[in-house]
Amino acid sequence: MGAGGRMSAPPSAKKSEADIVQRAPHSKPQFTLSQLKKAIPPHCFQRSVLHSFSYVISDLTWASLLYYIATNYFHLLPHPLSYLAWPIYWAFQGCILTGVWVIAHECGHHAFSDYQWLDDTVGLILHSSLLVPYFSWKYSHRRHHSNTGSLEKDEVFVPKTKSKLGWYSKYLNNPLGRFVTLTIQLTLGWPLYLMFNVSGRRYSRFACHFDPHGPIYSDRERLQIYISDAGVLAITYGLYRLAVSKGLTWVLCVYGCPLLIVNGFLVLITYLQHTHPSLPHYDSSEWDWLRGALATMDRDYGILNKVFHHITDTHVAHHLFSTLPHYHAMEATKAIKPVLGDYYQFDGTPFYKAMWREAKECVYVQSDGDKSKGVFWYQNKF
Repeated sequence: MGAGGRMSAPPSAKKSEADIVQRAPHSKPQFTLSQLKKAIPPHCFQRSVLHSFSYVISDLTWASLLYYIATNYFHLLPHPLSYLAWPIYWAFQGCILTGVWVIAHECGHHAFSDYQWLDDTVGLILHSSLLVPYFSWKYSHRRHHSNTGSLEKDEVFVPKTKSKLGWYSKYLNNPLGRFVTLTIQLTLGWPLYLMFNVSGRRYSRFACHFDPHGPIYSDRERLQIYISDAGVLAITYGLYRLAVSKGLTWVLCVYGCPLLIVNGFLVLITYLQHTHPSLPHYDSSEWDWLRGALATMDRDYGILNKVFHHITDTHVAHHLFSTLPHYHAMEATKAIKPVLGDYYQFDGTPFYKAMWREAKECVYVQSDGDKSKGVFWYQNKF
């Protein structure tokens, strides 16, 4: 079974190049969303306040413990060891805080509890603490779920056709160019998306997640965009006061570098979920919601699957049923796989290898011509 096709477990043997680029089915499936839902045990859709909060408490406890160790003991270490300890702290804290980000993401989908006000309150606090405009992202991300796989209306990582690539693209299609592109994408990609809609859907005018009157939002959503901005500004001011009190270096070491890890993982996770040589994209002549939702890829991040609350390896189920709590997503995925059959997409390639491969293979999309004119596939030949 090919790495981009129908694996239900990580590959145990090296696959051929033909296997790697095996295309996913793109015709209208014979099953319906209702049939998929019936295959999932009913309890998987039940949201528990206590269960959800247990993950918040667990993540914040680990984050607090790491903070306590770093701020109370690192300065006691000999200089060579302290220089090693801080990057280890950044990596561990960044992973834990990515889990916090995922819980806030769950709040945005109303998958945290049965109470919308509680979901929004928890989500606003957690996302603001990570400098994410909660409501702004919630609404744009909802539209991503409503238009996944659409070349015209999807909100994030929308691939370009060859004719719409920048003139510089062919000069970046080499190892050095890919390294530079990935470095910028993983370090600056998230703030560039929020501020300038980089890699997002094309709008008729400037689009920014911090602009309540921008084209991303409707009139009824604008007040909540102001609230999101206020949350981010409050945290930014708090960081400023900390920098004045403890120094900019302290803030960068304790908060800034872990946040960079969070942003990098967020971009990487989203990129790999929606970018793969076997995944189709559709124009308006072919797109429908179910096929678009199925045009996504489950991945394997090893132990980080658990740390990231399985947003990595249950993403297909998440796109089909976004209000499903993450703690039931593994069971739900197992239940729908027999119904999905070949439509279920999983790639067990280690994420660091997959990142490089997708950057190499997935440069632009094009259709096969008259055979399937509205279906587009990744290509890399200039």
